Amino acid sequence: MSIGHTLLGLLESGPRHGYDLKRAFDEKFGHDRPLHYGQVYSTMSRLLKNGLVEVDGIEAGGGPERKRYAITEAGITDVERWLATPERPELYLQSTLYTKVVLALLTHRDAADLLDTQRSEHLRTMRALTDRKRKGDLADQLICDHALFHLEADLRWLELTAARLDKLREAVAR
Repeated sequence: MSIGHTLLGLLESGPRHGYDLKRAFDEKFGHDRPLHYGQVYSTMSRLLKNGLVEVDGIEAGGGPERKRYAITEAGITDVERWLATPERPELYLQSTLYTKVVLALLTHRDAADLLDTQRSEHLRTMRALTDRKRKGDLADQLICDHALFHLEADLRWLELTAARLDKLREAVAR
């Protein structure tokens, strides 16, 4: 995820302080990985330097001055360009799981046991996501669906690999 573009997009609704941006980000996108304040302020500093935001006001308070940021026309154009650019699909060609299976076979360990253990972990994660989806709002349901579909694909791969272990063992032994 591009944090800079996400913060810029949040600024399109109007100027905000860094604290407000962090709170909005965490509420909409950071359920599992909230932003650190330092990440927000370093990103805003970079966006300011690049002319994508401007300081709309500074408020003095009991602590450090609070800058209110506003998106610039260049920032709006940058968000539009980012939104219009398709994300490159993840190919998973350097899968850690695949590496573990091949290494298990190369070192004469039980790859079937590894696959069974991984299948159990995937199913446990899917149950937790399904529970979260059931209790969540629409945004949470959609993000859980995205993760669940990926996990379902992984499960299909685990089953296919388990069915082909003998052939894979022969192939990697060469």
